Amino acid sequence: MIKEWLSQRGIYPAQVLKELITNDVIKTNSDYPIGKEQIQPNSLDLRLGTTAYRVRCSFLPENETVLDKLKLLSQHSFSIKDGAVLEPNCIYIIPLLESLDLSKLKTLGGEGLDYSRITAKANPKSSTGRLDIFTRVITDHSHRFEEIRAGYSGPLYLEVVPKTFPIRVRTGQKLNQLRIRNSDTTILDSEILTLHAEFPLLLHENGKALSLDEVKVGNGLFMSVALQGNKDQIVGYKAKKHRDLIDLDKIGHYRVQDFWDPIYAQSDDYFILEPEAFYIFASKERCRIPAEYAAEMVPYDTGSGELRTHYAGFFDSGFGCTDDGRGARAVLEVRSHDVPFLVEDGQTFFRMVFEKNSMKPESMYGQSLKSNYQGQDLKLGKHFK
Repeated sequence: MIKEWLSQRGIYPAQVLKELITNDVIKTNSDYPIGKEQIQPNSLDLRLGTTAYRVRCSFLPENETVLDKLKLLSQHSFSIKDGAVLEPNCIYIIPLLESLDLSKLKTLGGEGLDYSRITAKANPKSSTGRLDIFTRVITDHSHRFEEIRAGYSGPLYLEVVPKTFPIRVRTGQKLNQLRIRNSDTTILDSEILTLHAEFPLLLHENGKALSLDEVKVGNGLFMSVALQGNKDQIVGYKAKKHRDLIDLDKIGHYRVQDFWDPIYAQSDDYFILEPEAFYIFASKERCRIPAEYAAEMVPYDTGSGELRTHYAGFFDSGFGCTDDGRGARAVLEVRSHDVPFLVEDGQTFFRMVFEKNSMKPESMYGQSLKSNYQGQDLKLGKHFK
């Protein structure tokens, strides 16, 4: 069975990930076995290890191991087994509990499979981005963040930079997720339009599908920001600075008003972002991800480089597929660099790229899983009341 599964092109879903865990392609410290709650429809949640390293700068270890770089750049290390505080705008490297041995795939898949096409990629989890925590996975001898080459065998490390709030982290917490795929099965714009006609991907607020004339594509499906609303309706949040720390173990614990200033709908339908401030907005469109696909938010290139629209951007199969059929908004983590930046209601903010799964996942986002953001509107992270 595993040979047949590995031969299928696309993102490997939960049932394949379980087999890869069983066969030690995805490995972990024996003291910290992988839990079933880590396995999502198309991805595996990665967990923080036991030690954090405060480093002088970020890096990519193209010709070395990460440990070699840490010997050069680490200022000090400390245990996070019982919890420790990471300060804003400081750079930390934390070895993860999980590691990979993609070389074992040759034993599992046998002859005839092109193993050079089986790679892995990581993304921050939604709650990580909504707290303005900048993270990215690093591997030994790599020249790119988040991307893990075919045949890689070795540890995984996470670079963590809290940007706004001090955070308390602890061994076993999950800030990032990993997906493994056979080949790039990203679909073309023409295929997106065909898919939307069969299974509407974007919906209006009333649940009615956007017409094909309203759908905009260009190397992905474009989506926009929502700033309109009724009087006194909150359309966004701006993070307050110099706040108390956030303990990542405390879910539904913190008062919104202690950490965020609300942004209310304006009659002008525009808003000016302050440089380097952090904002949370929502997409104007509601979206749905079919069972046969997963999706990734990628930045819309404004040609200026002044606007960053998100940190976290991976959507599992079934996201937005709610019983009421209304879909879910995408939540946008926004920062303007260097200069004030005007954004308007309905302005194109990002695009969504769709990629096929190698097979239908055994479970969908929001179905029999603890999915914090299914059917969401504008929503802060799960740590707030």
